[in-house]
This record gives sequence, structure tokens and C-alpha cells, in this order.
Amino acid sequence: MELRLDAAKWRRLRGAARVLDALGAGEGLTRYVGGAVRDELLGISVSDVDLATRIRPDEVIRRLEAARIKAVPTGIEHGTITAVSDGHPFEVTTLRQDVSTDGRRATVAFTDDWEADAARRDFTINALFADPVSGEIVDYFAGLGDLRHRRVRFIGEPLQRIAEDHLRILRFFRFHARFGAGAPDAAGLDACTARANDLMALSRERIADELLKLLALPAPATTVSIMLDRRILRPVLPEIVAESLSRLDMVVDSERTAGYGPDALRRLSALLPRDAAVAEQVAARLKLSKKARKRLACAANDALGRSAEALAYRYGLDCAVDRLLLAGRTEDAAGLGKWHKPVLPIGGGALIARGLTEGPIVARTLKRIENRWIETGFPSGEVFDALVDEALRSA
Repeated sequence: MELRLDAAKWRRLRGAARVLDALGAGEGLTRYVGGAVRDELLGISVSDVDLATRIRPDEVIRRLEAARIKAVPTGIEHGTITAVSDGHPFEVTTLRQDVSTDGRRATVAFTDDWEADAARRDFTINALFADPVSGEIVDYFAGLGDLRHRRVRFIGEPLQRIAEDHLRILRFFRFHARFGAGAPDAAGLDACTARANDLMALSRERIADELLKLLALPAPATTVSIMLDRRILRPVLPEIVAESLSRLDMVVDSERTAGYGPDALRRLSALLPRDAAVAEQVAARLKLSKKARKRLACAANDALGRSAEALAYRYGLDCAVDRLLLAGRTEDAAGLGKWHKPVLPIGGGALIARGLTEGPIVARTLKRIENRWIETGFPSGEVFDALVDEALRSA
């Protein structure tokens, strides 16, 4: 594994040189940090570049504005400024150390100590710095070795890291599913198991965000199986049980076979009981959007009918694809890949023009026509005209 970044390449990133120069990278005041460094070393495409700096937030803003770079105080109370340079954002955070934590939020103090800042991060692979001039990697906690062995390991004492931020329990599993190889780190796994009840103190929005990120990964089933075996989710999502894993495995395979990408909501549906009321309760507990709640409830219904297109017309494309993939009907789901909802070729005004009396009978007749149109495969032309004639005769 290369122990340095290509500093020249990174400096060519749109807007990067201006920010680095403004924040004294050449003087050792600012470094690349975190996920961007990790991903570059793993050969993963890097989109968002984060910077850590010894410069205090107010001075960061002053320097950026002096260089005519937009400074957005996105998290200034925690030392974070977003620098928008040539239209590209860079998150700049002043080095910090924790003063106090309660498992949900931290009170921080600014520092100029790189190692102290690294020590408050969660995993060793996320605490790597890189010098913007030389590309040299600065590694205080053996993160490079963990990266080489695809091991997700807490910095320091796992129980302490979890006590500082309970969300790290879920992050441990998400990062293992994304970057890990083999069994999870034993000390981290045991700590997460022992402190699983701490998840109850978190907002359900934060839990949902982490869980959906995990489920959106290409192959989350093995990690989810470990979580269920260790009862990690039981305190907050007791509805998800080990028996659900076979459905998750199947839907992951079905997505791949039918040509669909990973979909976190569909996979969450696979883990839940086939009960729309339960799905809605879980969605409400996780504070999901109304659209997501509706989708989970719809996917929990196993009714399919004979036609995939009819299913999509009646319940929406997402729900139809969810139900079909959850049922293993990959060919039908694949067939909806380029499907567009057709428009009923007639309206109430046309029925009145053909002799139907205004009133409720128009809506009833239109509904009868629509149902027959769906049942017969959305015909047009003479076939559709015959459906209309039949409906008018029986009106």
C-alpha cells in the first residue's frame, strides 16, 4: 500500500489550490484528513475532500474571505467551515479535543495538537492525515495496518469511544460491511454487544440514517446477520429478527439479477414482517418521510396480480418493483425498468359528449373503463373504443 498521496494530483482538484494556499498548507497548518485519505489509499474514487487545520474558525473565515473564497459557517460551533472554491466545497475543521460527551453530542475545545484531534475520532482508518505538499501520510494509531488488513478497529478503548457517541455502534457495523474483511474486530464487536442498549438514547433519525446507509451497501447481509446474532438492533427495532435474513439475501440477489441497484428501503422492507401496519409503525418510529412510510407499507403487502404493469399502474413503480423483487419475480421486475405509466385515453367530458348524463354516473363509468383497460393490458385504438362502448351500454 502506498504510504503517500499524489500531492500534485490532489492540488489539481477544482478549487483545491486556492483553499490550501489560503489556509497555510505549505506552512504545515492544514492537512487532508479522514475519509478522503482512506478512500484514496484503497483506490476508491474520492469526491469530498475534508481538511483539518490548526487555524481557529474565525481566522479560517478571515483567510478564506481575503482570498475571495466563500466561507459558509456550516458547523462553526464545532469548528467547521465549508469553503466553496471555484464552485467546489471543502469542509474545513479546526483541530479539536473533547471536553465532555454524553453519548449524543460533544462539547469541544480547539487545539493545535494533531494527535489529540485524531484521538477523538472513531476508527483508526478514519484518523489518517495527509500532508498536502509532500503527500506523506500521518498515522498516529496504526490505521494503515488496519487498512491493509481490511480491519475496522476503534481508536483506543472501544467502550470509551461508544460512551462518547452511541451512534458509533451502528457505524462500526456499517464500516465493517463497507471496508472490513473476515470477522469483525473482536474487541469492537464485544463492546458494541455490551452497549447495544445505548442506542435507545439516540434520536430515531440518526438510527435510521445509519441503518439505511448500511443497507444501501452492495452486500450488507453478512454484517446484518452478525448484528442480529448479537442482538444489536433489538433495543430499537425488535421487529427485525433472524428469520428475515433469507428475505434480505433473496432481495439482494434479485436486485442484481433484475438490473436494479441497491435500495435501502426495499432491503429494510425485506427485514420487516409482511404486515403493512407493522411497516408503518417502524417507519413512523424511525421518523421516515411520508413517501418512505407509504412505500414500506405498500411493499409489505404480498399481493401481486397477474400483470406487473397493472401492479405498477395501481400502486406506483417503486412499490411494484419492491413487491416483485421481494417475491423473487426478477423477470417481471426487470421488465418494468423502462416502463412509463400510460394515461387513460378518455375523460369524463368525452363520456358526457357521447350521451352520458352529468353526475356520479360519469365517475363510476370512467372507473369501470379504467379497470377494464388495465385488465386488458392498456389497449388503444379500436380495442379501447370497444371497451368504452361496452361501458356506456351498461351505464
